[in-house]
Amino acid sequence: MTPLKPLRLVVVTGMSGAGRSTAAHTLEDLGWYVVDNLPPSVLPEVCEQARKIDLDRLAVVLDVRTRSFFEQLPTMFSDLSAGGTLPEILYLEAADDVIVRRQESVRRPHPLQGDGRLMDGITAERETLATLRAAADLVIDTSSLNVHQLGSRVTHAYGRESNDQLRVTLLSFGFKNGIPVDADMVLDVRFLPNPHWVPELRPQTGLSKPVSDYVLRQPGAEEFLTSLQDLLGVVSVGYLHEGKRFATIAIGCTGGKHRSTSMVEEFARRLREAGQPTTVLHRDVGRE
Repeated sequence: MTPLKPLRLVVVTGMSGAGRSTAAHTLEDLGWYVVDNLPPSVLPEVCEQARKIDLDRLAVVLDVRTRSFFEQLPTMFSDLSAGGTLPEILYLEAADDVIVRRQESVRRPHPLQGDGRLMDGITAERETLATLRAAADLVIDTSSLNVHQLGSRVTHAYGRESNDQLRVTLLSFGFKNGIPVDADMVLDVRFLPNPHWVPELRPQTGLSKPVSDYVLRQPGAEEFLTSLQDLLGVVSVGYLHEGKRFATIAIGCTGGKHRSTSMVEEFARRLREAGQPTTVLHRDVGRE
């Protein structure tokens, strides 16, 4: 009898209002078989049936209303792995103020709000999901993403490309606007001279050649990029060995407009030339 091929299972979860539906629709467009609001108790059976009909990619959307399932998740994942399923967690995150705006715009109560305030529900949800978030294979903070940008992040992570390489997201940001909560590594390029103080460069960004050239020719820029590429080569081996297929590397400067943007673009170019699947996001370029 021919052995069943492995099934890749993605559990899509996270904060209400953080974009679970958008992620699910994107996965469906990518050819995944997507099940929303599946009773968690039947997940092993669904995975078994999916393998029998030769599915190789299954996504299941779970929200906080299935919180009793979260305690069973480690044991269930272990059993699924032993049976030929490759489970992972995609966790969607967003800042409290963003979730408040989104929930109010759709005029729907939070699932844990009860008779209390919206913030009571958000706080309870964060506490309930804390352990699950810590166990997630990929965390995406959607606070500053629109639906198209979120779709792009999901596509990069879960498209048809090979799973034997680490998939990297490079994120530029400004420290003055806060450190990205979904970063696996945070690096600081404020040691480089700031183009902000060069009048003709100030209104431009690191996406322009004059700013990029200015940043990349500074002492230490080349050494930083070379060392970071070497570090990623070491880390990626361990990540893949541990089953981690994604890494978000955040590179920050003061405002996220000049130095970090230039360095992210150049590092992305080098990784792509080396055959590393890489996507880029500039969080703070449009901010004042």
